[in-house]
Amino acid sequence: MAARKKLFYKVLLILGLAGLSVWLAYPLDKKINLGLDLKGGMHLVLRVDVSHIPEKAKNDAVERALEIINNRVNQFGVAEPLIQRQGLYQIVVQLPGVTDRQRAKDLIGKTALLEFKLVNSALEKLSDTQAPPGGQAENLPEGYEYAKDEDGKPLLISKTASLTGETIKDAQPGVDQYGLPSVKLAFNEKGRKIFAEITASHINERLAIALDGVVKLAPVINQKIDSGEAEITRRGGFSPEEANDISIVLRSGALPAPMVIEEERTIGPLLGADSIASGIKACVFGSAMVFGFMCIYYLLSGVIASIALFFNFLLIIGFMAYFNATLTLPGIAGIILTLGMAVDANVLINERIREELKLGRPFSMAIGNGYSKAFSAIFDSNITTLIAAFFLFQFGSGPIRGFALTLSIGLIASMFTAIFVTRTIFELLLLNRNFKNLPMLQLIGATKLDFIGKRRFFYGLSILLIGAGLLIFFKNGKNSYGIDFSGGQIQEYRFQRPVPVEQLRAVLKEAGLSEAAIQQFKDDPRIVMIRSTSDTTELVSQKLKDNFKDNQYDILRIENVGPVVGKELSKKAVLALILSLGAILVYVAFRFKHFNFAAAGVIALFHDILVTVGFLAFTGKQIDLLIVTAILTIAGYSINDTIVIYDRVRENMRTMRKMSLPEIINLSVNQTLSRTILTSGVTLFVVIALFFWGGEVLRNFAFSLLVGFISGIYSTVYIASPLVLAWSKKHK
Repeated sequence: MAARKKLFYKVLLILGLAGLSVWLAYPLDKKINLGLDLKGGMHLVLRVDVSHIPEKAKNDAVERALEIINNRVNQFGVAEPLIQRQGLYQIVVQLPGVTDRQRAKDLIGKTALLEFKLVNSALEKLSDTQAPPGGQAENLPEGYEYAKDEDGKPLLISKTASLTGETIKDAQPGVDQYGLPSVKLAFNEKGRKIFAEITASHINERLAIALDGVVKLAPVINQKIDSGEAEITRRGGFSPEEANDISIVLRSGALPAPMVIEEERTIGPLLGADSIASGIKACVFGSAMVFGFMCIYYLLSGVIASIALFFNFLLIIGFMAYFNATLTLPGIAGIILTLGMAVDANVLINERIREELKLGRPFSMAIGNGYSKAFSAIFDSNITTLIAAFFLFQFGSGPIRGFALTLSIGLIASMFTAIFVTRTIFELLLLNRNFKNLPMLQLIGATKLDFIGKRRFFYGLSILLIGAGLLIFFKNGKNSYGIDFSGGQIQEYRFQRPVPVEQLRAVLKEAGLSEAAIQQFKDDPRIVMIRSTSDTTELVSQKLKDNFKDNQYDILRIENVGPVVGKELSKKAVLALILSLGAILVYVAFRFKHFNFAAAGVIALFHDILVTVGFLAFTGKQIDLLIVTAILTIAGYSINDTIVIYDRVRENMRTMRKMSLPEIINLSVNQTLSRTILTSGVTLFVVIALFFWGGEVLRNFAFSLLVGFISGIYSTVYIASPLVLAWSKKHK
């Protein structure tokens, strides 16, 4: 009776969590935000240039800049922007839905130093040709400097401003006397008095109004102005957007220091929509393959596992909704991968139950033993993957952190569903006394292969494969790295009709961009990607408009990474890899009480990483942040199968004391071979779905996982296991 009551509470807990997850996630579109890569927008990393600011005032300058940028963006009317400090001098700005990159950069990065400076009439009669070359005036009156007015004519303006933007109370877009857009200013009381004094003392003289050092206009003072109002105009008028943006920056105040844009990623709405469609398609196909395989291969057990997987998905969505998380394209990939990885635990449990039934255990005991014997391998393998996800989250940014978050949530949820939910379902079924059989299909039977005896051949094969791959990788030099690490810019366009690459190259060469790399996608030849070493967007866009007037295009994305950010990202990537491998080494050594087990496992991880890097070099793919994410995922996941074998070796060493270590390792590898292939094989289903249907953005990511996971099966059997033997003092 007590057992039934306990089971009742288990069922109640499961149903309660399912209901809570649905309640938290509804309506989904209002509970989970879409990242910029899914709905379009801009991601900027700004550095506050404090090189000319006293050291004690540097922190105040960054905080002031943060406040001003926040005010500007809020007045710009962006929905749900993100503005936060990063490190000592950086500010991250995310603007969902904003794709007018130049306008946004001007609005955010403009210092907005407004100055009113008196003009000396000494250069009034000089023509443009008489103006000092390069702006270097000679014999200037003391306290004056050379400038040009709004018509490009020379001016001598005072070095000292008579009035600055600090006295501005308000600035609003308006209309000048000709009906053209202008900016109307209102001074505070202090500014009104100073402006009245200036205009009263300098009638018939010119007063230059400069914004960020550029003279916008220099009108003649006709009379004293004591209204406390002024107007900024431009010959031909501002555009309405310019007038509005200038008003915003003046109202917000001048930035305390110049802003340097170190990283920019602009995603167009079309690419965002394509990414959503691709992500959903990959989810559907990947899930269908996983559910289909489990139900066909494990029959009833597979159906139970599929129920747990669906519940796992509900928990992920509910958790993300509760914390109002942001869903990114890599985050979608993380959810799909989680479903594949969650199957691992179910495969381990089902294979253990199969073994117990073959040993003639009573049905209920076989199920109980299956769960208890599989637990340690499930726990250890998930912890190692969580270690890699933790360092991804610590050192990643934006979408990469989204991937790490969804992967971590999914792994924790999968342990709960695989161990607790499926067992509860079995316990419910055991209440029916007629439930005494659990049929399953079996593709791979018992094997007696000598894996240890062939180790030297496979050592040589791995060294040859890795050596060839690294040779090509280092030969490619900087071309091996994407702009995330080497710096530069990527522009991606989609034309109405395909454009021949040769024609496009000729257009860029004419624009002085002969070194720009051009890539046309085979899946959609209308899409063209241009990579350059600097920001050439305005130039390229204009040339494309001029040369392809009858073939319109849309900007899909623009990514620009400066050299400082590239070095910083490289440093973080290397640090994340070293720390994650080190943490895995320590954890495995602690769990298995032998350093040789841990060292062999980590060497196998290095093997898989190097094989992946080699295949990327073979196929001409560049390493970027997403590839590093894939590599760390490989590191966390590929040791899973190794741990399953280690777990069986540990178990056999306790029960088969008369066998030598080589015999125990060979036996353990053979005993776990089917689940090694099955666990990785089922996860490969979702990776294949990502590769074929996940879209162009995730293709290289999926390719890396595909290579790494296949290499993981190989290294588990032929590298990690033999190395344990090679380093053990116990073998004969």
